Amino acid sequence: MSFMQEYIKAFTDAFLGTAEWTLKSILFQVPWHTNYFWALIVISLLVWGLEIFFPWRKQQSIFRKDFWLDGFYMFFNFFVFAIVISGFYKVLALSLGKIGITAKSLAVIDFSTWPIWAQLLVFFVILDFVQWITHILLHKLPFLWRFHQVHHSVKEMGFAAHLRYHWMENVLYKPLKTFGVMLLGGFEPEQAYIVHFAAITIGHLNHANIKLTYGPLKYVFNNPVMHLYHHSYELPKGSYGVNFGISLSLWDYIFKTNYVPEDSGTIALGYPGDQSMPKSFWGQFIYGFKKSRNT
Repeated sequence: MSFMQEYIKAFTDAFLGTAEWTLKSILFQVPWHTNYFWALIVISLLVWGLEIFFPWRKQQSIFRKDFWLDGFYMFFNFFVFAIVISGFYKVLALSLGKIGITAKSLAVIDFSTWPIWAQLLVFFVILDFVQWITHILLHKLPFLWRFHQVHHSVKEMGFAAHLRYHWMENVLYKPLKTFGVMLLGGFEPEQAYIVHFAAITIGHLNHANIKLTYGPLKYVFNNPVMHLYHHSYELPKGSYGVNFGISLSLWDYIFKTNYVPEDSGTIALGYPGDQSMPKSFWGQFIYGFKKSRNT
């Protein structure tokens, strides 16, 4: 097999394999703990139910502004784009392997023999920290912020806003999350689905129209009250963002990027210049590749 044929085969196998797995998930032909399609639907319905019965902003419609757009984003980013990009990631992994960069070569922790609870805890914490750093970069670096503006163009918060983001964020986040796994020896715990399902649930709750702080645990876990200020139109003077936590809030408290001045839930959302953001999915799909006056 030639060099080019090897790469084409790797790309095709990954693309078709991911597409087949997604179809089998829809048809209930995969184990429940790997069925992220129906897990996303169940988690979404449960959190939406909390929004309906315990709304924080009572004047906000159940079908809030951009509800259907955000719903489309959920499935596009979580499944459709994942299928499209899977082949590129496979080719990248193959290329790195050819120059001697493998999961084992970058490992700083080998925790495969640890108790399962410890494996899951370390896996969760390290991946969240990698995402926290990535999130800061999305705000601090102008060329990344232009893409992240899609997520921050949300004007009314709801659970589906969790997965409303530009597809270029997928391109950035996935390799960095994979890098986090490589630091753990390329090992993902057998029960890692617990961590992934928990992250989806926490992310949905953080964007939901419900008022939760978790009491003293707010210093550990991100929550809707804290995350609402991450989406605030007005930020503290001189700040490029606050409350960058994904699942955990502790990084913000440790590194002093936390900011929750009040909890009325009535603040304006967005960012200065967000009126230039296209309203359609396809307009947002190509947004960010051309520098605008507002970036």
